[in-house]
Amino acid sequence: MVDKSQLRQWGCKVIDIEKSALDNLYQYVDSVEFAEACELILNCTGKVIVMGMGKSGHIGNKISATLASTGTPAFFVHPGEASHGDLGVLADNDIILALSNSGESSEILTLMPVIQRMGVPVIAITSKPESNMARLSKVHLCIGVPEEACPLGLAPTSSTTATLVMGDAIAIALLQAKGFTRDDFAMSHPGGALGRKLLLKVNDVMHSGDDLPLVNHDICITEALYEISKKGLGMTAIIDDERKLVGIFTDGDLRRVIDAEVNLRTTPIADVMTRNCVTIMDNILAAKALQIMDSKNINGLIVIDKDRHPIGALNMLDMVKAGVI
Repeated sequence: MVDKSQLRQWGCKVIDIEKSALDNLYQYVDSVEFAEACELILNCTGKVIVMGMGKSGHIGNKISATLASTGTPAFFVHPGEASHGDLGVLADNDIILALSNSGESSEILTLMPVIQRMGVPVIAITSKPESNMARLSKVHLCIGVPEEACPLGLAPTSSTTATLVMGDAIAIALLQAKGFTRDDFAMSHPGGALGRKLLLKVNDVMHSGDDLPLVNHDICITEALYEISKKGLGMTAIIDDERKLVGIFTDGDLRRVIDAEVNLRTTPIADVMTRNCVTIMDNILAAKALQIMDSKNINGLIVIDKDRHPIGALNMLDMVKAGVI
């Protein structure tokens, strides 16, 4: 049995070696070639086709996904499949981003005559500036590492980490150069929690029309309670004779009224409502509405238009159902 401390030491050594590899990567990112590669992609009117075999292929898949999600149209094409028809996706306004630690991937080199005939520029990411892929590319980005974390020097470890980070550096440099925003990011992430937080607006989750709890300021508390119970949001908006919002009455207000032994049948709702209540507009992100509720320690919001007419209402449960929380 190997002792646990030895396992920890081996794991920590891997991290140390890969950290050194990334420190070594600075010189290649802080280079003319890196800027040229980014400019080439920025000026591309087509898409970025990422290629790589084996472990480089797995890293290439991640790089293409990162590029695509940050505003640079890209996808991965397996070099082996490209030789058997998939190269048909390549157009003359595209760019190839080719990954190979050795720079001698036979599957990619087989494709180079066709790529060159089409006049498609190649950005090669390898650890060998003197390799054939580097020689045949328009721009070469080096990711040479002092050593692999694998003690046998065989399993791609430090080199694949360096390649991944180089891809991230390209993607994020391009993101910033394009002025890519959170809204742009949201458009490419419509699914899942991230998409809901960045895309859903208040009008997507609010209760409106007949589902909006709404009463006039001159009715009694009992009548307001009937509206709260009927609409099931634990609150009601209160309006004046011009249908403008003047206050809100919630379950919490009801508890305080009961504690004060107020007559529920004769007291006007206007006497016990919360005036100057917190409101929100319908075009605000639902995530912002959640932030407001959290900061104000309240469970619901009335949605108003520019003239302070109530047009909707939402509560914490709506946020849970919509997946914002």
